Amino acid sequence: MIEIQNLCKKYKNSDEFSVNNISLTIEKNEIYGILGPNGAGKTTLISILSGLIKPTTGQFKINGLSPQKDSVKLRQIIGIVPQEYALYPTLTAKENLMYFGSLYGLRHKELRNVIDESLEIMGLSKFAHKKVEQFSGGMKRRCNLIASTLHQPKVLFLDEPTVGVDVQSKKVIIDFLQELNKNGTCIIYTSHHLSEAEEFCTKIAIIDKGKIHAAGTPEELITQIGNAENLEDVFISLTGKELRDVII
Repeated sequence: MIEIQNLCKKYKNSDEFSVNNISLTIEKNEIYGILGPNGAGKTTLISILSGLIKPTTGQFKINGLSPQKDSVKLRQIIGIVPQEYALYPTLTAKENLMYFGSLYGLRHKELRNVIDESLEIMGLSKFAHKKVEQFSGGMKRRCNLIASTLHQPKVLFLDEPTVGVDVQSKKVIIDFLQELNKNGTCIIYTSHHLSEAEEFCTKIAIIDKGKIHAAGTPEELITQIGNAENLEDVFISLTGKELRDVII
């Protein structure tokens, strides 16, 4: 589904590459975790693949499509769930979803049916006509996810989809994503919740300082590192214990 070859990104006025010569193949129907410390290059990599920023060098294809030649077709088959909420706070949940669905070219009746079904699954039906600014963090996360998946994308990019939500919201989100994956959506996912990633992802790449340090199934990664009992042990072994505080 995704082929990445020698991808690099160096921001203006930066001395270091945020993404440094990454090559990776992600298969169809995969749930692929991109994990790493703060500043490792996770968000930059996802931003490149989702078309938000351009790489400095290297290339990639998604479902055989390249961003240089097939940018319009690419936008039609991908969904993006950013870490920040991408919703209009003064609109209701349903108004937000009708607007975003129309951008994907979904027909009015079809769109209403998809929205109603998704709101029901996400436990938001009774809040459909409430303004998003009144929502809790977990409700916004769930609504944000619906907005990005109305067109049933072939590839879905998720940047910290469960950050700041309660246990119940997290379960609903994960269940929703697993059902999407069963129906054919390839998921690319970043998170700092390593135990969640260990259970959720079919494969994982651990990156640090813009480079991939290990890739494989969670079980393979745990087996490769001596004395590792879980993914957190693997993560610490590969990226170290140094604090990665970032000033924004």
